[in-house]
Amino acid sequence: MTEISKSVANQRWGNYSLTSPPPAVYGLTQCHGDLTETECLLCFTESWTRIAHCLPNFGRLYLDGCFLRYGSYDFYNETVDPTHDMLKCSSNLTVPAGRVAELSDRVDRVLRNVSASAVRNKGFAVAGEDGVGGVAGVYALAQCWSTLDAVGCRVCLENATSMARSCAPGEEARAMNAGCFLRYSTTKFYDIPDSGGNNYCPDLWFIDLKDGFLAIKEKPTFFYVCCSSTVCITIVITSFAAVATSLVLIGAYIGYKKYSKKKQMQNNLTQLRASKSKFSLYFKYKTLEKATNFFDDSRKLGQGGGGSVYKGILPYGKVVAVKRLVFNTCQWVDDFFNEVNLINGIRHKNLVRLLGCSIEGLESLLVYEYLTKRSLDLVLFVNDAYHILTWEERLHIIIGTAEGLAYLHGGCGVKIIHRDIKTSNILINENLIAKISDFGLARCIALDKSHLSTGIAGTL
Repeated sequence: MTEISKSVANQRWGNYSLTSPPPAVYGLTQCHGDLTETECLLCFTESWTRIAHCLPNFGRLYLDGCFLRYGSYDFYNETVDPTHDMLKCSSNLTVPAGRVAELSDRVDRVLRNVSASAVRNKGFAVAGEDGVGGVAGVYALAQCWSTLDAVGCRVCLENATSMARSCAPGEEARAMNAGCFLRYSTTKFYDIPDSGGNNYCPDLWFIDLKDGFLAIKEKPTFFYVCCSSTVCITIVITSFAAVATSLVLIGAYIGYKKYSKKKQMQNNLTQLRASKSKFSLYFKYKTLEKATNFFDDSRKLGQGGGGSVYKGILPYGKVVAVKRLVFNTCQWVDDFFNEVNLINGIRHKNLVRLLGCSIEGLESLLVYEYLTKRSLDLVLFVNDAYHILTWEERLHIIIGTAEGLAYLHGGCGVKIIHRDIKTSNILINENLIAKISDFGLARCIALDKSHLSTGIAGTL
């Protein structure tokens, strides 16, 4: 995945294989042609995260924006796979009885047009006909993987067209083959990057094994299938929060293009790369990925506006907290810059200690000391909390938090304003010592200034 990510950044698709020593692993990812560069990177990152749940089996993942697969053999020229290729139909559209044939003909015509255009256009095309005379419009997108030649693309899309056509006069269809993806809908769902569109929409579909067959569930979260040599394993995870977050981030990125902000972001990134030498520990991404069991949900300690935090166990047994920052926006750069540069080297008993970071690949990770009792809100507001705080303990935590803030406000040689103090950002250890965390929204001001004026900040 790390090697493939380099190609994704340059050409929006990539493949890579490792055949020695065994076992051999072949990987492939491809973004659809209507995604912008930023949307493509976001889609790939989401895929990379989700497909890790397939391990130790092989698998493939389809999003309405990109495709990711890894397997044990060279599948790059594979067009169809009767065992795992699948079709998703949606039939929520009400069509007057006298118009069924007309809509079906329109679907057939658009599918044939988009498939033929994709073969001529390096594997990607969109096509559509607007609705007229009370008959719904039909819009379609076809995408072949770039490892296929024109002949392979044609074979794959002809098969996918035949599959998708069987859904008509339904509202929508997705044909997901080994070598291509084909979708039609009565709603225009695609856009072209040159038009400034923002259409990354990970409406994913998942499959289940039922009586020996692959059965589509009705309510989609997302789809992937994990395969060993003999069996496919279904994994279902609800991801509405992640999808909503991704959409918000994309919108923020598209709308946030002022030159001065971009320049500042570039400067921050340059400083971040240079700051690696400041850490006593600089972690490889792979080390932290394995330490958190590939960011498994069972290791998640909390979720905030800036990202998720996972419990990690390093190879030599040390337990740490790994913060996985939300990817690739101006705000992401600012947050990461703040956490690394403002609190790196600051030591106080009431501040969570930053141990190191990783800025490899597409994700940035921060490594903190691990506190056994986690955040204060889990003690105060959880009904079945195992520890009920006495008034003396509460006072001890309040004083510790105040001492940490006082240190930030001038005792550390600079003046840092946290701007997001709340119970979920106050961590406590086994001795109920309070430690302030999450400095993504913090700001540094001159020592002779007593106030900081900013926009609304923080999360609920």
